[in-house]
Amino acid sequence: MDFAGAMVVAMAVDALLGWPAWLFARIGHPVTWLGGLIAAIDTAWNRASDSPALRRAAGVAGALAVIALSAALGWALQSLLPSGWVQVVLIGILAWPLVALRSLHDHVAAVATPLLAGDIAAAREAVSRIVGRDPAALDDAGIARAAIESLAENASDGIVAPVFWGALLGLPGILGYKAINTLDSMIGHRSERHEAFGWAAARIDDVANFIPARLTGFLFVLLAPQRSEALACMSRDARRHRSPNAGWPEAAMAGGLGVRLSGPRIYHGRATDEPWLNEGARDPRAADITEALTVYRRAMLLVAGVLAILAFA
Repeated sequence: MDFAGAMVVAMAVDALLGWPAWLFARIGHPVTWLGGLIAAIDTAWNRASDSPALRRAAGVAGALAVIALSAALGWALQSLLPSGWVQVVLIGILAWPLVALRSLHDHVAAVATPLLAGDIAAAREAVSRIVGRDPAALDDAGIARAAIESLAENASDGIVAPVFWGALLGLPGILGYKAINTLDSMIGHRSERHEAFGWAAARIDDVANFIPARLTGFLFVLLAPQRSEALACMSRDARRHRSPNAGWPEAAMAGGLGVRLSGPRIYHGRATDEPWLNEGARDPRAADITEALTVYRRAMLLVAGVLAILAFA
């Protein structure tokens, strides 16, 4: 239960401060440090001259090495801390950079503000910072759809999942999870370079996010404007998503707002024919991003409240 209290501290500090730009300019961010390690392993171990089987084996070894190193660092730091409430607070402060509570909210709000004002060029520029699809191909509905999908998926990957593993295992859990998630983001792609090397990263990420993604979906169901529709859409459409996990929070948000999400989109000039979530509903508008942010804030408050009850009751 001490770990649950530490995660409340981490969420509170991040909600208040985020990760300040001046601090990033001075020392970067733990995720960028992880990214540098992963990039170095990718360069050294992922050789195009090797067979697919050898590249897959190298990817397994690389992923396990990064995860083990991260978890071991968390364990070492945690073992040095004093016991009691001092430990709770210090673990929370150390975990703070690994909870992207405020950053996610601010990045999505930065899309809603110009879109509400009718400035589609600024909205496209803002949404390009949080999604990989081509912003020039997005109309108002496409921009709103991309922002809401990013909010729903990253609420799970960026907050609920790290807090879940941190509450269970403390610093080893949250650092290990961030290693897993960063590995998946960097090399867990079905590209020519990473199809084999990133196989393990993608599969481990699927396992690590299995419970948090479903928890996030149910949080959105509980707090959405249209609860019964959110539950129905999540139950019906979550498994249609290309990801075994992202469909749960995205489908819940689609049904809860009464809009359709996912669907065909363009990545790097190539069209992909993704299935719709909540097909038949209307396209989202700028105001729906604001509504989605309200659901998100309520969900994060509920997570913090439940953790506080577990820790302090």
